[in-house]
Amino acid sequence: MTVTEPALVHGPPLAEEPGLGAMTLPGFLGEVAEKYGAREALVMHHRAGKVERWTYLDLQERACEVARALVACGVGKGDPVGILMTNRLEWVSACFGISLAGGTVVGLSTFSTPDELAYLLSASGAGVLLFERHVIAKDFAAILEQLEPNVACGAPGALGSSDFPFLRHLVEVDPAASGSRDCGAIESWERFLQRGESVPVGIIEKRREAARPSDPALLFFSSGSTGKPKGILNSHRAVCIQGWRNRRIYAFDAPVRTWSANGLFWSGNFAIAIGGTFAGGGALVLQPTFVPSEAIRLMEAERVTLPYCWPHQWAQLEAEPGWHNADLSSFHYCDVERNLRHRQESITTTWLDPRASYGSTETFTISTSYPVDTPRALWEGNNGPPLPGNIIKVVDPETGRTLKRGETGEFAVKGPTLMLGYIGVPSEEALDEAGFYRSGDGGFIDDKGRFVFQGRINDIIKTGGANVSPVEVDWELGSFPGVKICKTTGVPHDTLGEMVVSLIVPEVGSDLDESGVISWLKTRLASYKVPRRILIATEEDLNLTGTAKIKPEDARKVAMARLGHDAAT
Repeated sequence: MTVTEPALVHGPPLAEEPGLGAMTLPGFLGEVAEKYGAREALVMHHRAGKVERWTYLDLQERACEVARALVACGVGKGDPVGILMTNRLEWVSACFGISLAGGTVVGLSTFSTPDELAYLLSASGAGVLLFERHVIAKDFAAILEQLEPNVACGAPGALGSSDFPFLRHLVEVDPAASGSRDCGAIESWERFLQRGESVPVGIIEKRREAARPSDPALLFFSSGSTGKPKGILNSHRAVCIQGWRNRRIYAFDAPVRTWSANGLFWSGNFAIAIGGTFAGGGALVLQPTFVPSEAIRLMEAERVTLPYCWPHQWAQLEAEPGWHNADLSSFHYCDVERNLRHRQESITTTWLDPRASYGSTETFTISTSYPVDTPRALWEGNNGPPLPGNIIKVVDPETGRTLKRGETGEFAVKGPTLMLGYIGVPSEEALDEAGFYRSGDGGFIDDKGRFVFQGRINDIIKTGGANVSPVEVDWELGSFPGVKICKTTGVPHDTLGEMVVSLIVPEVGSDLDESGVISWLKTRLASYKVPRRILIATEEDLNLTGTAKIKPEDARKVAMARLGHDAAT
C-alpha cells in the first residue's frame, strides 16, 4: 500500500450532489407536503385496536397546531423544547412543530433513569417538555414530580426552580390521556393545543420563512458509554442534507414503507426513518417499543418494505414462533445476507445495504459511504470515500499530525453536516485548529481514498507489535453458526502486550466449541488477528446499552475476570 500521500481526502463538491432539496426542517416539511400531499406519511396502531393514518398534509397541519401552541407558551428563536416520547405520531408532529415555531428540538431518551433525565433537562435548558407518561414500567409524571417539587402543586406555565430554572411548561401525551384533565403543573395535550388557537397561522408562516439552514435544529445526546452524555447540536442544513441523501444512497422510491421501533431521539433512526422515508414520499409505520410478536404483525399488516432493525432485534424476530410462517414478501429494502441467520421463505429480496459507510451523531450520521448498487469489489473491506462536501483525514492521536495513507491513527472530518458543537463546550475543545472533528475512532485511509474503520482508538488491540481491529474480528465471528452476539477485546499479556480475546453469546440451543471456532477463524483471518481465547458469556455479562452497543470496558472486565490471574500467560 502506498504511504507517500497525505491522508487528507476531499469528497465531491456539495453543489454536485443530486437530489438535495430544502435546507431547513420547516422547508423540508413544506416541500414533501406539497409534493406528496394526500399520500400516507405516518401509521400508528394503538394497543386498543385503533389505527391512525396521517397524510403528509395531515402532518403539516398537526405540526402547525403544535407550533402555534409553543408560540403561545413563549417559545422563541432557538429556544430548546424537549420531546420525551416513544415512537408515536405526536413525536413527529412535535418535532416539525418545534422547528416551525423557531425552536430547537431536544430529543430525550425514554431509557433515561431519574438522575439521567435530571441531567438532560438541566444541560439542555429546555423551557417546555412534551412527554409521554407511561413507558413500559416508567411513570415519567411521577419521576418529574420527584425531580421538581413544584410539579404537583404548581400551575401550568408556573414552574422554575434552582435545579431547572428554565423549565416552565410540562405537557403530557398518553394513549389513555384523551379526555384527561390537567394535573398540577402538568398540562394535557388537548389543553396545550388549545393554547395555540389564539395564535394566527400567519405568525407560523413568518417564522417558517425566518428559519436559516445554519440555525440549530436538533439537540441529541450521545449514549453516554463514557462519562455524562454529550449534547450534540446539529443545524437544519445537516439534518436535511442527510434526509435527502439517504433517499439517494438507499435508492428509496415512493412505495417505501418503513417500520421502526427504535427511538427517534437517536440520529441514525431519525435520518433514515424520518429523513429518508419522507424525502422519498414513503410512509413510516411506528411501533412505540420493540415487541417482536407485535412487530411481525405490523410488518405483515402494513406491507412493510423497509424493516429498520438493529442486529439484536433481527435475532429476536427470528426467535419468535410466528416469524417463519409470516408473510413478509413485501420486504424489499432488507439485506437478507447481512441480517438473517436462517432463511424465511416469504422473503425473496436480493437488495443489499450500503455495505461501506461510517458516521456519528457529530456529523448527523454518515460522513463516508457508497450507495446501495456499488459493486462488492469497491466496498468490501472499507467504509467508503467521503460524501459530497466532506474532507477526511487521519491524524496522530497524540500530536494531531496528519498521517499518510495506510498509517493507522484517529479519524477526523469536517463538512456541511458537521455539528454546530457540543453544548457547554468551547469550540476549540470540540474541534481542532483547522475545524475538524476528531472522532476518537481509529483506522486508516487506503490508497483509493477510502476510510477503513478499525475500532475506537483505545480499543484497537496491540498484540506482538501489530494492530488488530476488534471490529474486523467481530465481523467474521458474527457469521459463525450459533453466534448471537460477539465482542472482541484485548487483555494484558506479558510478552504480547495484549492478547486477543473474544466473548460470545450463543444462540439458544447452540453448543459452541472454543477450538472449533478458533480453527474456523484461522481460515478467514491472519494468524495474529485470531483470538487466543473464545469465552462464552451472557447478554447480562456484556451489559448492552440502549442502542444495543456493548461497552468496551465492560467486555474487557468480563474477559479479564474469566481469565483470572492467568491472563498474562
